Amino acid sequence: MTYCVAVRNDAGLVFLSDSRTNAGVDQISTFRKMHTFEVPGERVMVLLTGGNLAISQSVASGLRVQMQNHGEKSLATAPNMFSAAKLVGEAVRKVYERDAEALKNFNVEFNVSLIFGGQIKGEEPRLFNVYSAGNFIEATDETPFFQIGESKYGKPILDRVINKELSLDEVAKCCLISMDSTIKSNLSVGLPLNLLCYERDALSISRHKQIDGKDPYFASIRDRWAEQLRKVFNDLPDPAYWP
Repeated sequence: MTYCVAVRNDAGLVFLSDSRTNAGVDQISTFRKMHTFEVPGERVMVLLTGGNLAISQSVASGLRVQMQNHGEKSLATAPNMFSAAKLVGEAVRKVYERDAEALKNFNVEFNVSLIFGGQIKGEEPRLFNVYSAGNFIEATDETPFFQIGESKYGKPILDRVINKELSLDEVAKCCLISMDSTIKSNLSVGLPLNLLCYERDALSISRHKQIDGKDPYFASIRDRWAEQLRKVFNDLPDPAYWP
């Protein structure tokens, strides 16, 4: 399984993904689910992937090959982020046309979910959630974040904390706590993590970190978050519904 989350606010964009994939309790592997596409000074784009690993890797690889084929319509030439999101949707449909029937013959569902975001020079940072059919929706001020995979465990902290005024560091901290809550409650999500913070109008990637089990900051916030939750719980009054 997987858990990926991305947030768009006034400061920019934050992306976070785990790296665990599994096809049963004895077939657990680690694969990177964050893919970056960059033309420094002109555009930065990030793709987070979930669902069937072979499908998501095919989509990401197809987009990268397009960028390498100069002159072809690609993420490197898209005039805006909406057009770029359309290219991601088209890449999903190409893989579907190629593989869906064969997968069906083996009783395998065509299942992929993507978060795609970034900035092209001249427009605001934008964030999209792309579905298996290649259609997508865009983040708004009212819906500033997207999750894919095991989203339910980490959503409450995002709902309570995320707003458009937070700094990128504060957004990243919230996303990491959201990830920790998911890892704590679901064995199919796990380290290492990939965290990318993109500052509005930077048009280059400079804040990208892989986080493993030995990372001191992540270990610190995990422990402090658990400790403070227990403290708040103990400070709450007991129910007063009966004598």
